[in-house]
Amino acid sequence: MVNFIRNQFHRSKAAFGLTSTLLNGFQMAYQAGAFNPKTSRSTLTPYIQKFCRKMAGSFGVEVVQVEPVPQRHGLWVSNHISWLDIPVVGSVAPVFFLSKAEIGEWPIFGRLAKAGGTLFIQRGSGDAGSVSDQIANFLEDGSSVVFFPEATTTDGRQIKKIYGKLLKAAIDTGLPICPMVIAYVDKAGKLSDEAAYYGERTMAQSLKSVADAKGITAYVLPLAPIYPDGHDQRTLTTLLQSAMEQGLADLHSRVLTA
Repeated sequence: MVNFIRNQFHRSKAAFGLTSTLLNGFQMAYQAGAFNPKTSRSTLTPYIQKFCRKMAGSFGVEVVQVEPVPQRHGLWVSNHISWLDIPVVGSVAPVFFLSKAEIGEWPIFGRLAKAGGTLFIQRGSGDAGSVSDQIANFLEDGSSVVFFPEATTTDGRQIKKIYGKLLKAAIDTGLPICPMVIAYVDKAGKLSDEAAYYGERTMAQSLKSVADAKGITAYVLPLAPIYPDGHDQRTLTTLLQSAMEQGLADLHSRVLTA
């Protein structure tokens, strides 16, 4: 009974924190002039990072940069463990996110996503080349973009096969690929399974799991940029796969204690 009451309290606290964060997000959006189409995307970055930190914090997740994340313009990539990856990455890197165009029509989240400079992708018949071209246009306009090349979430223990079709955007623009890796760690110093959103878990189950878990820390480690000069899509994919595998192993060795 005591644990039940505690869990309900933490879930209510998380729900209140999320609601407060969303309201604060609209307030920050108005302060930044985000609803004005003439506002430059570059002015939105500090507001987005602040909002993302608050979003992670509303679930009791502390974001720690193991090494300072460079505020570099480029095509950013990260391993993919949870829906939490979005506020975690957004709190440390100067990036805009990709989203399906229809999400922009959602009443609350869609409006906030638009205010946050989200890049809405128009998909055809699953044509990755078309998406890559759209990303290249965003990059050329000065907007750094992040995507998750594993194309699915994992338990965070390893890097799955990387799909490199969207890396063509880096080749087309000459901008660097900027990898980072994330590890969610519990108070015992172990990888937090509660933070991971994978397998048969539903979003509702994942939200409850994160709300019930106390003391999750999201550790972020930026890796060396990979420049596309002299490489094709295949070799870039191989380089990125190796870099992220080694980077995740390095991160785990530095932050896991159990």
